[in-house]
Amino acid sequence: MATYLEFENKIEKIQEEIVSAHAIANLEAVDKYQKELEKEVEKTFGSLSDYQKLQLARHPDRPYAMDYIKLIMDNAYEIHGDRAFRDDPAILCYIGWINGQKTMLIGEQKGRGVKNKIKRNFGMPNPEGYRKALRAVKMAEKFDIPVLMLIDTPGAYPGLGAEERGQSEAIAKNLFEFASVKVPMISIVIGEGGSGGALAIGVADKLAMMRYSVFAVISPEGCSAILWNDPSKVETATKALKITPSDLLAHKLIDDVLDEPLIGAHRDKATAAAVLKQYFLDNVKALRELTVDELLDQRYQRLTAVGAYSE
Repeated sequence: MATYLEFENKIEKIQEEIVSAHAIANLEAVDKYQKELEKEVEKTFGSLSDYQKLQLARHPDRPYAMDYIKLIMDNAYEIHGDRAFRDDPAILCYIGWINGQKTMLIGEQKGRGVKNKIKRNFGMPNPEGYRKALRAVKMAEKFDIPVLMLIDTPGAYPGLGAEERGQSEAIAKNLFEFASVKVPMISIVIGEGGSGGALAIGVADKLAMMRYSVFAVISPEGCSAILWNDPSKVETATKALKITPSDLLAHKLIDDVLDEPLIGAHRDKATAAAVLKQYFLDNVKALRELTVDELLDQRYQRLTAVGAYSE
């Protein structure tokens, strides 16, 4: 059953009318409600606040990494474990084919349903997850396979065990190692990009965001708690943090915004997957035209430009 957010209530009612009209084969009514739906979608989604975009990024029906893997990857084979401690289910590593292009796909997976969410640790990776991702990337480099990384996490897991096993070191090592990998690296924020948990698989030749995704140094809830000690300030914090794709693109912190369906990827997963797949394939083709030295130099210039300013 589909889940609707508060600002999607009118859309939900129209969808219910469409279902009822279909049930009695009233095609005239179906056509009428479809037109109403299109107008309501344009009205609702054409003027979303930053906080509403955050809600969409966290929407329970939003496609996760596993959904995209099933939709865009053929002959997908999962890689497990970091060869040091254990396998971390919060990070997926798959090798397979995307439109005939052999690909290493790494994604953060939140999980659906209580049992699966607990298994995936709500999408919060432990250090062994990041070490597994690094192992997969090194394997891709060895066999000259492009890498696609899908970011979707509230943040790296802050538990005692994770800290004991070197959470910050694992993230820092990924940042360092990914910067010099000699194959095309493309990273896309598909939902929630939280702090170092997102950065650890965000160092790439291209960093893009889906239309209704967010990328933040801290969650708006954490920000409002630290600055104001007031949960009611979450909307204010969301706006102040500048975490939406348009804000980040304007500050040149990301390269592109992927035009997922206006109604959201959670209502049209197939189209969202097609947009993501085409972006990956187009950029792999362009990056393949560069020599290794040109690829690494371009990545270096891109990364060192982050946060640059002049007085």
